[in-house]
Amino acid sequence: MSVLSVEKLVKRFVGPDGRPLAAVDELSFELPEEARLITIAGPDGAGKSTLLRLLVGLLTPDAGDIRVLGLSPDKASLSGRTGFMPQKFGLYEELTVLENLETFAALRGVPKAEAPARFSELLSLTGLAGFEERRAGALSGGMKQKLGLTASLLATPELLFLDEPTVGVDPLSRRELKNILRTRTETTGMRAIVTTSNLAEAEEADLVLLMDKGRLLDVTTPEAARRRLSRRTFLLRAADPADAKTLTRGALDLVNAEMGEAAPFLDASPKADGVAVLLADEAKEADLAAKATAAGLPALSVSARAPLMEDVYVDAAFARKASAHFSAPKVEAGSEDLVIEAEGICRRFGSFTAVADTSFTVKKGEVFGLLGPNGAGKTTTFRMLCGLLAPSGGKIRVCGVSLEEAKSEVRSRIGYVAQKFSLYEKLTVRQNLDYFGRSYGLLGQRLRERVTEAIELFRLTPYANERTDRLPLGAKRELAFAAALLHHPDILFLDEATSGADVEARRTFWRRIVALSRLGVTTIVTTHYMEEAHYCDRFLIQDRGRVLILGTPDEVRRAGATPDNPEPTMEEAFIEIVERSREEAAS
Repeated sequence: MSVLSVEKLVKRFVGPDGRPLAAVDELSFELPEEARLITIAGPDGAGKSTLLRLLVGLLTPDAGDIRVLGLSPDKASLSGRTGFMPQKFGLYEELTVLENLETFAALRGVPKAEAPARFSELLSLTGLAGFEERRAGALSGGMKQKLGLTASLLATPELLFLDEPTVGVDPLSRRELKNILRTRTETTGMRAIVTTSNLAEAEEADLVLLMDKGRLLDVTTPEAARRRLSRRTFLLRAADPADAKTLTRGALDLVNAEMGEAAPFLDASPKADGVAVLLADEAKEADLAAKATAAGLPALSVSARAPLMEDVYVDAAFARKASAHFSAPKVEAGSEDLVIEAEGICRRFGSFTAVADTSFTVKKGEVFGLLGPNGAGKTTTFRMLCGLLAPSGGKIRVCGVSLEEAKSEVRSRIGYVAQKFSLYEKLTVRQNLDYFGRSYGLLGQRLRERVTEAIELFRLTPYANERTDRLPLGAKRELAFAAALLHHPDILFLDEATSGADVEARRTFWRRIVALSRLGVTTIVTTHYMEEAHYCDRFLIQDRGRVLILGTPDEVRRAGATPDNPEPTMEEAFIEIVERSREEAAS
């Protein structure tokens, strides 16, 4: 009996333009018996969530056939044999962690006599032991995701479907979620099918389904997919360490999305102590070095690197023609050398200290990151810096002005993109931009020019008169960014602006940040994609309200090195630094 098979599956919806849109378009595949952990990977709008909802019987296909454990998904006999964790798991936020588990155990038919032992096992496995009496609504994003997974695992289905369980989750929690799933699949025989837009999560899957625009790009094992990219993935390092930043930022513009087929690289992104590049065709190190230097990059060395699943996706999905060029608006940043000065800031909520005694400065044009696990205090720090939350103690100066004494003056010089888009969904794109422009004090001809500029720069022309609630997620993200830049701010605050975004959207996002940095715009950013920290000039890592380290990407990586792992990735360094600090605090 096949575990799961799909043949010529089709599901259509009405698109933003009123025309039929194939969210799932003629999909056919069959899962092999030996695959236990299956990842469906692809960008926002690829059709991953629609496919999962079809597989669990929440949607009816327009055409094609689905067999889950040999049965149609709508068969009552599948009840208990399959499980589903949606993107927004329906926790009861007013109930405690334990009360939620008791509720879901009753719904899933877990015998009362067995429930306490099962709770204890899963709470320990997910790291939620000790939080049984905390209200679910008071948990961090990562802890909510782990509680949702715990509830999904109270019964052990033969097949568990999880829709983007790691969106907005920090690296520690992502690793824990992955380990939980791997442990459960190996010890119980359960199979797990997980969707994600984070290609790194596909590295250790038994099988990967790559999707884009409703179609399957590939069904493969990670090993087989990576083998196909032999002699096409390289690492560039500046010959002179002083040129490292020039190399990184220069390489970002030498890609097909910016230059078309004449570009040296199909993709480029900072990694470790260099720039990871993917080529459209095979090449030799010496030829690539000569081509890169001829394109204007500083003297460099080239070495082969192992391909990643991210490279596999880029190769399959990225267009070879120019598609994402961004001309930065004509921003004129202020004259201050130090644009942010935080001195001993703290924030308390009752008896709980979210941020304790934090000090740092940010220079004009710098890209500065705030990183940390869920609940570390970084969002609280972020909100204090942009005037949305008053510190309980300490001082903040922005653009040379005390935030406490001149909040309105400071706000006119900052742009802000919230983690959850603060857009008015019943207004059109143009109306949203007009509203935000007026909020920033733009009027008349100046306002009309800025709105037109934003629509063009952020490729919103097809959606200009479309209601915001009908936009695809990527277009909403573009609109939020455009609204934040309307008044040409000196400082841009971006709170997990790439959370859930696909590879191409994240590459475009960072090229924009670099372009704005060259104009003197300062960016403060939070992110859960640790490799994105390489784009920052400096960043700090917080945990439990305290700063653990502040430095350049290279300094942080060196601090996270161990005898067993002398050259960690940024994510490995992050996890080592946080865990080392927690062990020291516990001893």
